[in-house]
Amino acid sequence: MTSLNEFLTALDRIVWGPFLLLPLLLGTGAFLTFRLRGIQFRALGRALRHAFLDKDEDEGNGDISKYEALTTALAATVGVGNIVGVATAMSIGGPGSLFWMWMTGLLGMASKYTEAFLGSLHRETDTNGKQAGGPQYYLRKTIKGPMGGYLATFFAVATAIAAFGIGNMTQSNAVAAGMEDSFGIPPWVSGAVMFLIVGVVLFFGIEAIGKVTSAFVPLMIVIYIAASTWVLIANIDQIPGAFALILTDAFTGTAATGGFAGAGIIMAMRMGVARGLFSNESGMGSGAIPAAAAKTLHPVRQGLVSMTQTFIDTLVVITFTGLVLIVTGVWNHGENAANLMTSEAFGNGLPGTFGDELVSISIIFFAFSTILGWSYYGERCMMSVFGPRSSMWYRLVFTVAVFIGAVTELTTVWTFSDLANGMMVLPNIIGILLVSGFVASETRAYLRFDPQLRASAADIEKFLERRGMDWT
Repeated sequence: MTSLNEFLTALDRIVWGPFLLLPLLLGTGAFLTFRLRGIQFRALGRALRHAFLDKDEDEGNGDISKYEALTTALAATVGVGNIVGVATAMSIGGPGSLFWMWMTGLLGMASKYTEAFLGSLHRETDTNGKQAGGPQYYLRKTIKGPMGGYLATFFAVATAIAAFGIGNMTQSNAVAAGMEDSFGIPPWVSGAVMFLIVGVVLFFGIEAIGKVTSAFVPLMIVIYIAASTWVLIANIDQIPGAFALILTDAFTGTAATGGFAGAGIIMAMRMGVARGLFSNESGMGSGAIPAAAAKTLHPVRQGLVSMTQTFIDTLVVITFTGLVLIVTGVWNHGENAANLMTSEAFGNGLPGTFGDELVSISIIFFAFSTILGWSYYGERCMMSVFGPRSSMWYRLVFTVAVFIGAVTELTTVWTFSDLANGMMVLPNIIGILLVSGFVASETRAYLRFDPQLRASAADIEKFLERRGMDWT
């Protein structure tokens, strides 16, 4: 087992190293930002308004509302990485790593938009009458010949496997560990409770997942940000220095201080990009799967709604975590203390023992929501390869894995999850780059037609007819 873990670790460093996926994902985000004319900057306000304020999507086809699709995607991305992952990045790469997380978020919004556009455009109705889409569909449809089918199958298998790692066992393990450390609850008890709750939710499918995530995902994010704001206000004099430290260290490296061993520019960039992409999943293609199930009138609309997920995950939640770590002075306590840094930061910044308990509770809810989101990703990919009959079997095995993760040591699983996520990226990047010109032209046409995203279903239908498109 030791030799296997060493092999996987070495392979993981190559796949997620500075010469393969990291520059590929950043480069793709930059390229799409250019082709889409900076859509994440010029249309962010409209996208946020459309995601949270406009209530017109009942006219569109789909299984869940655009808001439920957004919260399902947020559920899968806003997880342990937003708490522990940020601390790990800073403990190795220094405060400058937060700047590179911002860069992955800003550029990744263009990738997320493109994925969601394609997921909505190329979705299908399965034998159960549900909308199905994602890279496992649009790769097959947009890349002609057998290559498209190979890439689609490769993505589907990689996603179905990855869901058991980063979207299941690692999350349930984090919940069980937090419950044991904070409340003294044995891991098997936590595992059994999660087994029952996850099983009940998954039994009712995407509609139940959408209802659950839309109810508690926004609440848990608001509570976490409110607690972070409390800490930042209490240390408001430290905030200007924190931003200065982030910006300077991003380009000069960080000197050794406290328990921090020091880091150069390359390490800050590597940790920031890796953790940022790992958190927001832009370029991986996973966000296109719930986008395909959303009730929406046009793929551009769903693309804009979906890109707000990356904004919230990285530019909001991760930023608050990073600033709290810096202003409370715990970021440089050493790599070995990374798992405890965020708890220590909130423990120092909030009264009594509330800080430690808040972090534990946040990890529990963030991790549980990630399990629900990834269960849908894995199930949809499994069905695209093995047909609808595999759905219930996948839900059953996935639910059992939740309990196994809660009571098992998962060193190798973490590394394998990283690799499986990397395998998802490669086919998806090929697909979105090949059709980026089409996405850009359709986006420009639609935004000229409906700049405020408020056209009626009838108007959009006429617009599609004029362009010779049959989407809805």
